[in-house]
Amino acid sequence: MRVSLTFDVEQDCPPYLTTTRGVEGGLPRLLDLMAEKKVRATFFFTAEMARRFPQLVRRVLDEGHELGSHGYNHERLDRLPKDDAAKVIEKSLKVLREFGEVVSFRAPNLQLPETYYDILERHGVLVDSSKATYKGYRLGIRFFGEVLEVPASTTSSVLRLPWKLQAVIHSRLKEPRIYFAHPWEFVPMQREKIRWDCRFNTGERALELLGKLIDHYKSMGAEFLTMREYYDLYGNLKRE
Repeated sequence: MRVSLTFDVEQDCPPYLTTTRGVEGGLPRLLDLMAEKKVRATFFFTAEMARRFPQLVRRVLDEGHELGSHGYNHERLDRLPKDDAAKVIEKSLKVLREFGEVVSFRAPNLQLPETYYDILERHGVLVDSSKATYKGYRLGIRFFGEVLEVPASTTSSVLRLPWKLQAVIHSRLKEPRIYFAHPWEFVPMQREKIRWDCRFNTGERALELLGKLIDHYKSMGAEFLTMREYYDLYGNLKRE
């Protein structure tokens, strides 16, 4: 059984807020949990958050996690002309690669037009995780040109549902199970003027539930993979 934990490191609940409580308070708590559980994850940083919090990028890498790109400042790439999207992606990779290897990408809001994969390929991206099965993507893990698509399995708010409900959802997912969340979900957001699904069970409860999820899969002997490791695993797939 293969499972992946991925985190989109961005400002708090964009586009509603521009604060960074999640990065400052939630991300260190996530890293502490990963260290406690001895699990490696992929952290997709926006270049802006990496630029503002370089010490946290270094901690991610020092603790054995993968660094990926989440764009420059959470721009919706599907709303940009292709040339402008290419510039955003190139800028983000330039900033992030000052810290170390970056070969994985996730578009903000999980919106990447299929005609933009060649931009990723041109800039040395090997793995993308911008598609989502819960948004109707049904092709599974496959290559788009030379870029391997590893789609997300569920929306992030699923990880904050009551455990009994979560367990039913997890049991019905196809492998590999690719989860994602955001650091801002691990600080209290209940008083913020944002959508309800972005507020419920945030903070300490979210962290407890994530720990429960990790323990659940560990008890089943699951293998936790980073995005880069899928490229190594599926590198011999026929490219379509």
